[in-house]
Amino acid sequence: MANKGNVLSPLDARACEGCIITLCDYSDGSPKKDCEQCDNYENELIHLREDLVDSLNAWVVKAVNSQLVRLYNPSKEPALVFSRHGIPLLYDGPLNDELILHTFIENKEPVVRELSDDNFEHLTQASSGATTGDWFIMFYSTDCVDCQRLQARWEAVGAKLKSRLNVARINRQTSGAVTARRLEIRDVPTFVLLRQGKLYRYNIPKYDVGSFAAFATDWYKNARAEPIPVPKSPFDDFTQMIADNIRESPLFWQIVCGLLVFASIYTIFAKMRTPAKPTSKSQPKKTETKTKKSK
Repeated sequence: MANKGNVLSPLDARACEGCIITLCDYSDGSPKKDCEQCDNYENELIHLREDLVDSLNAWVVKAVNSQLVRLYNPSKEPALVFSRHGIPLLYDGPLNDELILHTFIENKEPVVRELSDDNFEHLTQASSGATTGDWFIMFYSTDCVDCQRLQARWEAVGAKLKSRLNVARINRQTSGAVTARRLEIRDVPTFVLLRQGKLYRYNIPKYDVGSFAAFATDWYKNARAEPIPVPKSPFDDFTQMIADNIRESPLFWQIVCGLLVFASIYTIFAKMRTPAKPTSKSQPKKTETKTKKSK
């Protein structure tokens, strides 16, 4: 088994196409010999190496003290990750050679579908009754660190549920902004289940594969069922976009408040500099003077 030591970075992992990476972490000071689980993973993959190479043409790599442990599976160590087309798949199952081989062979290609505003309605059929099946969708953004950490786990969710429903993701900020406003998605990551014309929001504070799978298959019944909103008209979507931008931009409110303060000060000074007009009482006196001169 190739050992990359502690030099494997997220960039290296994306470049390691077709790699099956065993992630072990000794950064807490524990000696390597005390990590029985890491040894078990390594021994299991040594037995599987020839099958993995023959079936997947994959390299088997071990990364020690790598930040990828916290990136792909922060709550569990060691971790087993299969990188395909730059998209990682976290193995979430018992340490069994047959299950490991079966999982990776069955998921040689990425499982999670990428949705956008252009294909959302066509693929999900959300407004017409979800004739394409149920959809479990993650809303993400490219600048969301938690979303990046969830990528390998979300692929594992897709692998576990692909025979029962569709698992997808959509970028809330760019290609899926209209859909996000339609479904009232405010933050990322956000997870929703579309099932038979109803929307169920995942509000459980657990982001492990088991919790996601349990929600999508049964636990959603405990969540509030919402009707799936119909697509907004261009005008309604535009006004919603403005409202969202105002809500999400503190700088906007600072500029507005600054302009209001400036306008108030300007108005006060303008009134102070305006000369007072003559009162109506002085008008008769001028008229009376002119009358005397004429006489």
